[in-house]
Amino acid sequence: MSRPMTDAAIAATRRKFADPDRTADGQRRARVALERLRTLWINTGTLCNIACRNCYIESSPTNDTLVYISRNEAAAYLDEIARDRWPVTEIGFTGGEPFMNPDIIGMLTDALDRGHSALVLTNAMQPMMRPGIRDALLALRKAHGGRLCLRVSLDHYTEAFHDEERGPGSFVKTVEGIDWLAAHGFSIALAGRTCWGEDERAARAGYAALIASRSWPVTADDAASLVLFPEMDVQEDVPEITDECWDILKRSPSEMMCASSRMIVKRRGDRNPMVLPCTLLTDTPVFGMGTTLAEAAMAHSAMFDHGAIKLCHPHCARFCALGGGACSAPNRK
Repeated sequence: MSRPMTDAAIAATRRKFADPDRTADGQRRARVALERLRTLWINTGTLCNIACRNCYIESSPTNDTLVYISRNEAAAYLDEIARDRWPVTEIGFTGGEPFMNPDIIGMLTDALDRGHSALVLTNAMQPMMRPGIRDALLALRKAHGGRLCLRVSLDHYTEAFHDEERGPGSFVKTVEGIDWLAAHGFSIALAGRTCWGEDERAARAGYAALIASRSWPVTADDAASLVLFPEMDVQEDVPEITDECWDILKRSPSEMMCASSRMIVKRRGDRNPMVLPCTLLTDTPVFGMGTTLAEAAMAHSAMFDHGAIKLCHPHCARFCALGGGACSAPNRK
């Protein structure tokens, strides 16, 4: 739950993240280099069938800040991966709600036909449950089996808390979608949130009971099968990440999302899609890395150091470095 910031916190936040190279107290800002491009995310557009209370990128039925990317535009990046031998194994599709994009089935087909795994982040509601989409998904599952995985956003294992985030009736519809996926043998993962004050063990136990009651093929104590995302309270003041923080946090830069993934978006009004460091920094143009993966690998400007990302955004601390979040599970196959 968001809390009002104190005047002191507001002043501190304004001083932070102002200099790409130095933190507010003058220390060198941490950087994360791309170690191995394993997952390429494609944002299908910010339009969504629902408006969540605290959507990470403010998707809604009216927000088309990121417009629908086309099958041909997505295919150009698959071509670049093949041509330049990028070690990508997974193509992730996120939104918005990916199944609202009219080219989603074509994009999934192209990714799977080229031998990649495909991961779709969906709310499993009406857009996914349209008869034409269901028939197409069944055909893809038959052709590609477990290389197609659908990660369904189920913010909490109780109807009350899930609907608090996503609106009345959404839990029932999402569960119906998961039931359909499970009944037809799809590879499924769940994504929940951690904003209700319970510890991880209790949350996973709650999900485990629901999963067992509905016979879903999901393992609640597996971080890849049930992903629990940190809450993104934009009202909360967060520390900046310096080079020294890695030892303090007992974490490595290689664990950050931007060490192994990039995301493709198309902003309204732009002629071409753009490469971004990760799935979260969609509303800050200065984090655009170029229009190709090759350009992104060499990006060198305010926020980039010869392709490395300077952690100069509150989300870098809030979600990744401190929250331990990553949209791609590191060990998913």
